[in-house]
Amino acid sequence: MLLRTRDSAFRTGDREALRKTRAKLSRAIREAKRTHAQRIHGHFKDTGDTRHMWEGIQAITNYRKTSPSCDSDAILPDALNDFYAWFEAQNNVAAEKSIPLQKDQMLCLTAADVKHTLSGVNPRKAAGPDNIPGRVLSECADQLADVLTDIFNISLSCTVVPTCFKTTSIVPMPKKPTVSCLNDYRPNALTSIIMKCFERLVMRHIKTQLPPSVDPLQFTYRPNRSTDDAISTTLHLALTHLDKKGTYVRMLFIDFSSAFNTIVPQHLIGKLSLLGLNTSLCNWILDFLTGRPQFVRIGSSTSNTTTLSTGAPQGSVLGPLLFTLLTHDCAAMHSLNHIIKFADDTTMVGLINKDNESAYREEVQEVESKARSLPACHQRLLSGVIKNKFLGVHIVENFTWTLNTSSITKRAQQRLYFLRKLREAHLPSPILTTFYRGTVESILSSCIITWFGNCTAFDRKNLQRIVRTAEKIIGVSLPSITNIYTTRCIRKATNIVKDPTHPSHELFTLLPSGRRYHSIQSRTSRLCNSFFPEAIRLLNSG
Repeated sequence: MLLRTRDSAFRTGDREALRKTRAKLSRAIREAKRTHAQRIHGHFKDTGDTRHMWEGIQAITNYRKTSPSCDSDAILPDALNDFYAWFEAQNNVAAEKSIPLQKDQMLCLTAADVKHTLSGVNPRKAAGPDNIPGRVLSECADQLADVLTDIFNISLSCTVVPTCFKTTSIVPMPKKPTVSCLNDYRPNALTSIIMKCFERLVMRHIKTQLPPSVDPLQFTYRPNRSTDDAISTTLHLALTHLDKKGTYVRMLFIDFSSAFNTIVPQHLIGKLSLLGLNTSLCNWILDFLTGRPQFVRIGSSTSNTTTLSTGAPQGSVLGPLLFTLLTHDCAAMHSLNHIIKFADDTTMVGLINKDNESAYREEVQEVESKARSLPACHQRLLSGVIKNKFLGVHIVENFTWTLNTSSITKRAQQRLYFLRKLREAHLPSPILTTFYRGTVESILSSCIITWFGNCTAFDRKNLQRIVRTAEKIIGVSLPSITNIYTTRCIRKATNIVKDPTHPSHELFTLLPSGRRYHSIQSRTSRLCNSFFPEAIRLLNSG
């Protein structure tokens, strides 16, 4: 409107009207800019709301990502449902519940625990086949807690999971713009949010019943365990052995395909009983895993329903834990071999002396036979390669880290683009610093304790250059990459010292004085500069 008024005044030659209109237009533009800036800043007020922050970044950078859509073929839902359930035909072991013992103590949930779990539900979480949204559960936790507590406890006492709780709706999404086969569709499973809350409560109980020593080299789904621990343990085993003369190390990386679909409920229940879980809870888990309806939905088209009794439900809370318990007995037979696990990512480390690989070869055959015993499981054995990406870190056969740091540097530089755009939007330094910590520093420090100690000076300089660039953009001082490494080392070492169940706890042995720790002796610099020797030096100097 103001633009048209200005243009009209210009054409008629009315100087006074043109002057006033220009002044009004300038004020309107300044007000619009101020309103836009306030709206953008509003996206970054709550630094814990990552979704709102990302919407602000999209508004600033004009970033729009279009996701490929599925074909509208009427037979596609049924074809995909059969494809996602192909492993069912591989299981010929019938599930059968056991008679519970009289001494079995039934798990009984309290309304307080149920209310606390409901309150923690993400209100934006997609609803499952029951169409009950997460917002209803979180905001009405007080009103629903008693009712759901009764339902959960009846389910546990009868060892029966309601069918509506076990139903899975799969919404496939293409993995790439051009789809050539059914495997190019990624299954996004939607299950009941109420059931996920139920699973979370049962999982908490299961963890309290497990012996602390079960599968010590499984580094996932446990407190004070992470990819840092799995990688540092693997590297320390290898570097310690290579520190001796006449030795070498073989690493076998095992990649399971559709790992969680390989769970045979009856086999799992037998192992859970040996781990100390009572018969009633085992029967409930058996019922949870069997007789699960599944269908595929694409737009308004829905496939026929298939009933599954193999594997764990896609996207379930209990599924990953149950898989780790199923494979907990997959341990090394020989003292020179070690099997490191992080969920379904498995690595076998063979310590070879004097070219004698007999123990390693025997272990490989045993692991392969166990993997083949799982139905519908396809394993990929990665051996004879000079490099591999292990839990997000690039490992090279000579244990140098230039490839890994180059990959990290490239990714971090790409994120600096967004930081510059936020600076151009005149966001304050605290918000820019928060964004840097979450998107750039998180990349630079990913698993940093496992690789930074043996980085070359050139690699360290490249990493620090990213930090200096971010400092110039934000206008404040930021922690150097070396300080981040030192802080993370001390924090991780302190946590390991406090945790006697950690497999690396024994490396931190106090001297008779009780104030310092035994240093790890080394002949080579790559062992000396690795995480555990460096962490001990930092603790001793602190």
